[in-house]
Amino acid sequence: MSPGTDAPARPRRYGYLGPEGTFTDAALGDVLVRRGEDDAERVPAASVDAALAAVRAGDLDAAMVPMENSVEGGVAATLDGLAGGDPLVVVAEALVPVTFVLGARPGTRLEDVAVVSTHTHAHAQCRGWLAEHLPRAQYVPSSSTAAAAAGLAPGAAATGYDAALCAGVAAERYGLEVLARDVGDTAGAVTRFVLVGRPTAPPPPTGADRTTVIAFQPQDHPGMLLELLEQFASRGVNLTRIESRPTGDALGRYCFAIDAEGHVQDARVAEALLGLHRFCAQVRFLGSYPRADGRPVTVRPGTDEAAFGDARAWLDAVREGRRPPA
Repeated sequence: MSPGTDAPARPRRYGYLGPEGTFTDAALGDVLVRRGEDDAERVPAASVDAALAAVRAGDLDAAMVPMENSVEGGVAATLDGLAGGDPLVVVAEALVPVTFVLGARPGTRLEDVAVVSTHTHAHAQCRGWLAEHLPRAQYVPSSSTAAAAAGLAPGAAATGYDAALCAGVAAERYGLEVLARDVGDTAGAVTRFVLVGRPTAPPPPTGADRTTVIAFQPQDHPGMLLELLEQFASRGVNLTRIESRPTGDALGRYCFAIDAEGHVQDARVAEALLGLHRFCAQVRFLGSYPRADGRPVTVRPGTDEAAFGDARAWLDAVREGRRPPA
């Protein structure tokens, strides 16, 4: 290569909670297609922590991780991983319908299953089914649904379990026989996944956005949570999720993972975050990004951009001794 010639750009590398065949893998594929990057390199990670660590180290451009499930709520590993360490931000999200099959090595019968393995969130969504159909079966947790399936693939070492709750594509990918389909206690279960990268400016507002922050409580006192919520309520910002997580440094110390409708460039959202920052011990901004469902934000009268602009113009006039606009 001659001097001064730019080196070819390195293909972008995206991580996901692996191995191949997880719902996280499917979520990453969906986002990459939407972004026109379906030819990017996809790298499986053994855990959420490993995926986030690789992004922080610069080994990955971004990583797809599970954020919340419609049945079980927030994914603790992801919330805790984003609350600590070097800052990361969400740049995209995906919604994946979650349905499970019970897969096993060929020749296994349902009545032969004594031990089942899967991810803890998957197990929580299938407890009722297992209690009804395999009441004596024990449960062994796995790092992911696909990892449980991979452990039963032909030629794999002994695993200590007989069947795996996983996605149908994982059962097919690892050569398993499906003993039962549509395994689960709640029809229509959905998991939200987020693509996380190193800090960068948020994409422009679309009108159908979500903003995510983690707020660390100040000194505990009566009404503390109410004060936090009022920062959003008084400015007309709707919350789609709020969840507490222990900070780990002392008993009774918590942070709050918050999803709010809107974009940080929206005046009402920006002022809510300013209010939050004034009284919280720390506020970690995790990004403003388009909602996967495309649902537009409903703006309450008196909280749109024009209303905030008029209020600023009125205050400027008062401060400068001019006649305030009507």
